[in-house]
Amino acid sequence: MPSRTSLSLPEDVRKRLEVLDEDGSSDEDHVKEKLKLVQDFLHVDAQDQLTSLEEKMKSSEISMEVYISKVKTLLGKELHIENGSHADGTEQNGKTNGFTNGSHKDEDSEEVTMDVQEEDEEAVKSPTAPKGKGGRRSKGNSDPKKSPASTRVTRNSGKQPTILSMFSKVQKRKSEDLNGEATNGQPEVKKEEDTVEETREEKRLKVDSVESAAPEESKSETIKPVSAAKTPPPKCPDCRQYLDDSDLKFFQGDPDNALDEPEMLTDERLSLFDSNEDGFESYEDLPQHKITNFSVYDKRGHLCPFDSGLIEKNVELYFSCVVKPIYDDNPCLDGGVPAKKLGPINAWWITGFDGGEKALIGFTTAFADYILMQSSEEYAPIFALMQEKIYMSKIVVEFLQKNRDATYEDLLNKIETTVPPAGLNFNCFTEDTLLRHAQFVVEQVESYDEAGDSDESPIIVTPCMRDLIKLAGVTLGKSMLLYWRAARRQAIRHPTKIEKDSKGPTKATTTTLVYQIFDTFFSDQIEQNDKESMGAKRQRCGVCEVCQSPDCGKCAACKDMIKFGGSGKSKQACKQRRCPNLAVKEAEDDETVEEIDVPVEKTKKVSQAKRKKQTLCSLTWIGEPIQTEGKRQYYRKVSLNDEVLEVGDCVSVSSEDPSIPLYLARITSLWEDNHGKMFHAHWFLRGIHTVLGECSDPLELVLVDECEDMQLNYVQAKVNVTYKAPSNNWFMEGGMDNEIKVIDDDGKSFFYQFWYDTEFARFEMPPKTASSEDCKFKYCSSCVRTNERKEQEMPRASEPLPDQDNDSKALYNMACFKGLQFKVGDGVYLPPDSFNFGVKPASPVKRSHRKEDVDEELYPEYYRKSSDYIKGSNLDAPEPFRIGRIKEIFCHRRSNGKPDASEVKLRLYKFYRPENTHKGVKASYHTDINQLYWSDEEVTVDMSEVLGRCQVEYAEDLNESVQDYSSGGPDRFYFLEAYNAKSKGFEDPPNHARSVVNKGKGKGKGKGKGKGKASAAQEPQDSQTEPQTLKVPKYRTLDVFSGCGGLSEGFHQAGISETLWAIEMWEPAAQAFRLNNPGTTVFTEDCNVLLKLVMSGEKTNSLGQKLPQKGDVEMLCGGPPCQGFSGMNRFNSRTYSAFKNSLVVSYLSYCDYYRPKFFLLENVRNFVSFKSSMVLKLTLRCLVRMGYQCTFGVLQAGQYGVAQTRRRAIILAAAPGEELPRYPEPLHVFAPRACSLSVVVDEKKYVSNVTRGNGGIYRTITVRDTMSDLPEIRNGAAALEISYNGEPQSWFQRQIRGTQYQPILRDHICKDMSALVEGRMRHIPLAPGSDWRDLPNLEVRLRDGTMTKKLRYTHPDKKNGRSSTDALRGVCTCAGGKPCDPADRQFNTLIPWCLPHTGNRHNHWAGLYGRLEWDGFFSTTVTNPEPMGKQGRVLHPEQHRVVSVRECARSQGFPDTYRFFGNILDKHRQVGNAVPPPLSRAIGMEIKKCVIERMKEEKATENIKQEKMEVTD
Repeated sequence: MPSRTSLSLPEDVRKRLEVLDEDGSSDEDHVKEKLKLVQDFLHVDAQDQLTSLEEKMKSSEISMEVYISKVKTLLGKELHIENGSHADGTEQNGKTNGFTNGSHKDEDSEEVTMDVQEEDEEAVKSPTAPKGKGGRRSKGNSDPKKSPASTRVTRNSGKQPTILSMFSKVQKRKSEDLNGEATNGQPEVKKEEDTVEETREEKRLKVDSVESAAPEESKSETIKPVSAAKTPPPKCPDCRQYLDDSDLKFFQGDPDNALDEPEMLTDERLSLFDSNEDGFESYEDLPQHKITNFSVYDKRGHLCPFDSGLIEKNVELYFSCVVKPIYDDNPCLDGGVPAKKLGPINAWWITGFDGGEKALIGFTTAFADYILMQSSEEYAPIFALMQEKIYMSKIVVEFLQKNRDATYEDLLNKIETTVPPAGLNFNCFTEDTLLRHAQFVVEQVESYDEAGDSDESPIIVTPCMRDLIKLAGVTLGKSMLLYWRAARRQAIRHPTKIEKDSKGPTKATTTTLVYQIFDTFFSDQIEQNDKESMGAKRQRCGVCEVCQSPDCGKCAACKDMIKFGGSGKSKQACKQRRCPNLAVKEAEDDETVEEIDVPVEKTKKVSQAKRKKQTLCSLTWIGEPIQTEGKRQYYRKVSLNDEVLEVGDCVSVSSEDPSIPLYLARITSLWEDNHGKMFHAHWFLRGIHTVLGECSDPLELVLVDECEDMQLNYVQAKVNVTYKAPSNNWFMEGGMDNEIKVIDDDGKSFFYQFWYDTEFARFEMPPKTASSEDCKFKYCSSCVRTNERKEQEMPRASEPLPDQDNDSKALYNMACFKGLQFKVGDGVYLPPDSFNFGVKPASPVKRSHRKEDVDEELYPEYYRKSSDYIKGSNLDAPEPFRIGRIKEIFCHRRSNGKPDASEVKLRLYKFYRPENTHKGVKASYHTDINQLYWSDEEVTVDMSEVLGRCQVEYAEDLNESVQDYSSGGPDRFYFLEAYNAKSKGFEDPPNHARSVVNKGKGKGKGKGKGKGKASAAQEPQDSQTEPQTLKVPKYRTLDVFSGCGGLSEGFHQAGISETLWAIEMWEPAAQAFRLNNPGTTVFTEDCNVLLKLVMSGEKTNSLGQKLPQKGDVEMLCGGPPCQGFSGMNRFNSRTYSAFKNSLVVSYLSYCDYYRPKFFLLENVRNFVSFKSSMVLKLTLRCLVRMGYQCTFGVLQAGQYGVAQTRRRAIILAAAPGEELPRYPEPLHVFAPRACSLSVVVDEKKYVSNVTRGNGGIYRTITVRDTMSDLPEIRNGAAALEISYNGEPQSWFQRQIRGTQYQPILRDHICKDMSALVEGRMRHIPLAPGSDWRDLPNLEVRLRDGTMTKKLRYTHPDKKNGRSSTDALRGVCTCAGGKPCDPADRQFNTLIPWCLPHTGNRHNHWAGLYGRLEWDGFFSTTVTNPEPMGKQGRVLHPEQHRVVSVRECARSQGFPDTYRFFGNILDKHRQVGNAVPPPLSRAIGMEIKKCVIERMKEEKATENIKQEKMEVTD
């Protein structure tokens, strides 16, 4: 079908044009050639345009690419075909045909549009997919997502092609061309092929000559600025492979008997048709064959991949093979037809998995479809990569379907443990494989999402995919379709195709109370939010192909659009156009919570800000004044507008601002004075003004310590406020409460259960305060408590020493401060800046770790290390508290000889810590953490500086071993020697150092009760007798989501609990729990199922294990997973339903049913910020409604004795009658950056009750303390038991090995990293702060015998400029601001290509392949140590390997005797998911203090009763 152009072209020119179109040489040659042919025949205006374009190009105003593209468009317009198509399909349907390969053939536009639509509907009628079940979507979809700024991008045709449109065009064009000839029999076809061959030959000569003249003009623009020495090595202009690359292989040539494509197709061995039949009557049916022993190459004979975007860029690729009939499944060569130079390939495609593990891949040429079987030996390595990436995408999609909350490390774990199917010639997958194919894999995930239902949340936004996209620098938003749509359709028919995981969590089992709070209470809020968010239409990124494609018109969303005849109500975007960039960005934003420092509100008197309004009212006193004090006359009752108010009544006060609800207060006294008729208001706070905010019960109030004097005419009316006391049978009423409402709302009735601490957000039982009879009419408990607090904040000296002859100062025996008593001889803590020592220790100089004279040729990435900050460094960790012993307590005398009692002073002896002596930090490494040195240096300090009290004893004077003494609790120190700073010597302590110690005194906690320190010993005298008399019972504990048992282990160490039951669904962790707690019943079951059984009255589960019954569980602890609702954005209906059915809700139902005495919920730091803190509020709201006292806080595990930063949110609750525990004060100092622990809720900043801030009584624990004693092992060490080979070196190591002598070290095993990763680890230097940026750019022989390649820097980098040697710094076109080019990817390099590729936008990937620092700490211990994982600092400080399981366990504070279960990855996961036992131990100790406190109170009341009875007797 010769094309009839609208220009009057001579016949021979027209013929040549056709031949040109048939030939698919590169765009540039093609256009130049075509221009030569038609230049003389063009219209005048076109000729003018051409001239101006040429001038612009010569003057460098436009690049070669732009020039070619514009010329091409111009020619397309000029060579206008009468039937309405374009000879140069450039503007076909407003799409470029840029993807299709010889893309300049005649096409019939009507057919094409029809075809695209059909294909979209079912894809079964597509010309290439008669058998592909609609799966052939991805032809040509390959790695490229960004393409270089090539003609395809700059072509002025407006719209990028969808893959579908390309495919349908391709075949029609070719087959139609054939239609005319093929039917006339073979000779015609042959002749056509010959002419094509000839012109190709001419062209090749021409191209070569052009090249020698101007070495590839299009490249020259990128190369221009480079100095001659730095010119990147030449690439093949077709297949883009480096010509100097050892891996570049040439096609070895065809056998003599190989046939050309048309000839081969008519060979009778393929018996599809013979020459006298109507060959391909309809182009719907291109013949399909199978091919084996194939090789793919470009026109220069370079073997090259077909999936790297070359076909889409119109590079001609050919293949030689043996062709077999479609029904032949045997890949051997028998019975096949050898064929040569088939092609060029117009498209490649995947049709899904053939029931097995391997995907079916196919090529389409002008003549036929070919399905690939086995490649030739020489092509095998290239083809293996193709299969590898297809199989890889299958693993990823199927894994993420079932594990949406998996981390990047979890995915690596999955990939590394998957055995590739037989027949694919590679033996294992590595991280490198994943990163190499990341672009393709992500595209497949996108296509899978596109094929899904609109209500499913896309898997592209899972944390794991987001990390992969960031790390590998993937471009999102290419319109991609693979076999997923088909696969999903098939899944409906054959459920085996893609397995949906059935083993997700079940629907939450809840008690009625919990269900009601989460369901009814919140549903209106959600609807409200949904309505609000509907208005804000989802924005698009606008730049990706998805955004730029038109609405499909077929999906449900389109059908609802007004333009497609719908109602326009749903306002949803077209399903084909869900912008992936945006989805990923939203998910990212949702996760990042900025630790913004909100100025701390002074929470002292919220009431002062209350702007109240006076009301007009009549006021008259009732009765006589009951007492007169000064000018005040006190009354008992008053009449306000005919309503009688008396002392103790509650009233409402209206605000000036009408939008603010009425203020509520209790009248604690009534009087009249100069200011008129007055009352004293003790305020209530409405629930909405607590941390609960909008989640609170609208009728619930809380008591606060806020009060003020007011005029009575502010009162609006009387209200009823009742105290809702917990019922007597509260513990057994769990799960029975069916009503959220506590009282009916009549507009003036309210109730309260708790006293509330506005600073720490603590809900506690109202304090018991007894007013004495005589001042009933003016007793205010708020005033009393406020005054008590003020009193405690002031140091007060008492017990003056007799017979003093000192004129300047008065001496005392004792002083009180913060509720603690201090006597002469006591130890005290002071801030580090309160005094200095006689020795200036060699403090670690903050030296810069940057080297100045770095060879940039060898270390091309070192320039990225600009900051001196090293993750995990302790350089800015503060010093622990100073410790002194009180020599005297005194006040200065005033001029009148009376002591100035307002300023109490202390004279102290200083204690040195080992690191304060001249030996410096090294000394502290071997000594005990609580060992000090006496010194005779003295210092005077203000008592107000004192931070606490401690006990310091001379070890020789103890009646027990130092170990027993030390383990009696914190705040216990000892010394063996004195230190003399002048002589730098250690000597025996002087007598007065010992004489103060009254032997046998104070083996107790040595700590009194104060604000923030509910503690064991109120009086030092008690402390000795206390431990013997009060034996703390161990609470029967249920540990839910127990993991391997970190939380329970810490509680056991604190001696507060015995875990009788644990629930853990993951078998390996459950087994580990059993190994360490043989007495515990461990349920490996869904917690929802168990709760359902118990609530329905069952005594055992299906395995016959006994279930805990109501009343059995005294303590409940656990860390429920927060999947599905863990972002920061507000709830919407989908995330809310995820929350409503989440394990958090199930866990709260456990609490409601069992009603334990203490409840602990542990979670990641951001738990308190999830969903604008709504998750936190609802959790607390539930506990409050059940009647629990509760609070929340964030703790840093590093402050409790592990060398690791790990911030965790902890919610604590205590039953009525118990004391609500406080959070433990930090024991160890820790890096300040890791200690921002405040939480902002509704713009108010809350802190946990920790009063000593970032201070600590001990020094920080380092990596050296943690693991310097462990024997050296190699990468992949797998011996489960080895010997220690040495003694413990540090205090931590002595603790962690335990007192029992253990010769066997378990689980000192580490992951076996691939040869390439191991090679990289070997080249990371040992200096602190070393990471991937210190890698040399070398060719290195790896342990598997292969050689790495050097990373090539081939592009200018806009951000980083050039190196000092003027070398380029970019590894991809994107470094210069253009879209990525898949051909730029490099593999098997020592410096991983993906890190410089995306480093500019990710803080240079600081820390990846990072080494731990001996004097630093671990980053949060992860579930799978990976050098390129989220937490990349996982290399041993000196050995070339990642950290071992035992090292990780130590970083979490697990004793060496603690057992883990399963394979190495199982063990890493158990350790990484655990709560560090030292952290839970510290919390356990606080719970223990509360129990002791309560027992003491009970004992005291018993004694009083006893005395009363005796008196009556």
